[in-house]
Amino acid sequence: MNRDAFETRLFAVLRWVVIVVLALVTLFPFYYMVLLSVRPVENLLADPGRLWVGLSEWTGRTYQEVLGSPEAGGQGMLDLLTNSALVSLGTVVLTLLISIPGAYAVSRLRFAGRTQIHFLFLAVYMFPAIVLAVPLFVLFTKLGLRDSLPGLMIVYIAQTLPVSIYMLRTYLSSVPVSIEEAALIDGCSRWQVMWRVTMPLAVPAIMANALYVFMVAWNEFLFALLFLAEDRSNWTVSLGLAQLAGGIEVPKTVLMAGSVVLTVPIVILFYAAERMLTEGLTSGADKG
Repeated sequence: MNRDAFETRLFAVLRWVVIVVLALVTLFPFYYMVLLSVRPVENLLADPGRLWVGLSEWTGRTYQEVLGSPEAGGQGMLDLLTNSALVSLGTVVLTLLISIPGAYAVSRLRFAGRTQIHFLFLAVYMFPAIVLAVPLFVLFTKLGLRDSLPGLMIVYIAQTLPVSIYMLRTYLSSVPVSIEEAALIDGCSRWQVMWRVTMPLAVPAIMANALYVFMVAWNEFLFALLFLAEDRSNWTVSLGLAQLAGGIEVPKTVLMAGSVVLTVPIVILFYAAERMLTEGLTSGADKG
């Protein structure tokens, strides 16, 4: 066997070894979390290190406790999931409605400072969130937006809008201008060109942005704690999970069930939009 053939076979084997190791490192924590969430707490205490249990030992009581209302002795996570879904979906819709025209203007229209403005969008992230927390708390208290889901949505929109515009601008810059020029010659207005010609081509990038915004709004904790802590009926699921983690009387199996409830929606959305997410993140790399 010559050297080239040996190296080819060696790297082929090493590639699969690396893939398997990375898959185990990534999937095992999630698997163990799900396993703990379906085990009765007495069985877990008797054999905490067990990595496999039969279906006969599974229980749904942990999820009943997590999702059940506080009046029924549960943790009320179903209501918190609803709040998180409303905030996250509302943030996605409003962010895209603002960022799509903004990104199109930055990538297509000519105005003073056009080449520098996208750096100004990213300058927002030079400031840590904790620096903005106190001023926003005071401002939203005076405006009457504290302890409300719409107020939290405004914070999330301001947090995600700069990066959303930056990502969309990168993608739109790769769309050939000649396509839009042909539509303009055919009598379309600039607004019609944006929505009827350019946006259908930018669907992968829009989906990538939507998923990014949704993940930020779904998982965010600091501002949710700051603005919603006083009224539990407005809590998001991240606050509910933090309460479970800090409760001494809450079994770890219930905590793991809450973690699964928090994680599963993001996993489902990611895999459902994986192809478009990949296209949206890579297609804008080659600018025209």
